[in-house]
Amino acid sequence: MEISNIFSSALLYNLARGPLVWISFLVFFAGSIFQILRILSLTKNDERIGIQAKDSKNKKKPAKEKKKEAILSWFQQLKLTIVGVSPIMIIVTTVFHICLFVVPVFLLAHNIMLDDAWGLSIITFSEKTADILTIIFLATALFFLLRRLFVGRVRSITSLYDCFIWIIATAPFLTGFLAYHQMFDYRTVIVLHMLFGELMLIAIPFTKFTHMFFFFIFRFFVKSEYSLGKGNRSWY
Repeated sequence: MEISNIFSSALLYNLARGPLVWISFLVFFAGSIFQILRILSLTKNDERIGIQAKDSKNKKKPAKEKKKEAILSWFQQLKLTIVGVSPIMIIVTTVFHICLFVVPVFLLAHNIMLDDAWGLSIITFSEKTADILTIIFLATALFFLLRRLFVGRVRSITSLYDCFIWIIATAPFLTGFLAYHQMFDYRTVIVLHMLFGELMLIAIPFTKFTHMFFFFIFRFFVKSEYSLGKGNRSWY
């Protein structure tokens, strides 16, 4: 049997839109809970009281001046991160991650399926908006691919694993775009779209995709990780 016939078969289509959806969500939630608990087990509540040197001059400073100095210090630290070193990179990365999250969640077709399955419905994008955001996402994904291929310092640390992660992240959007515009055999493309989406869900807790939620844990709860908050946990 030809590969195209396999992916367009009714059996695989029903598996992809039925049991495999449940399996992928169960693995995603179970794996995510496991990874969060693992991170918590590697950190501990930090109740140490910092020893502050007596600074009579600093005590005499008004609150507004202290606040201004704290903001300037924060900006100086920010300059040492990717935000200060490569602002274009952080803009592209931010757009990439926003699209990666909002397009699948607020896509009309996905929410119709959600409504049919569980009777739930949320705000959705128009099909035109989702199409534009998908194109933007694919453009940013292409940017990352070209960067890995043609920027020497990035190419030198790129492995097949990194390429595999890029494919998993990009394939659901590309196949969804092709299916929406009725390019190639629709049944084959839509089955590939569902399979790649399910593969991505399963991969999130066990690959580099874990940074999708570890970012928030590290930035708000763990100290010394360019924290956005004070943080009350530290590494053992």
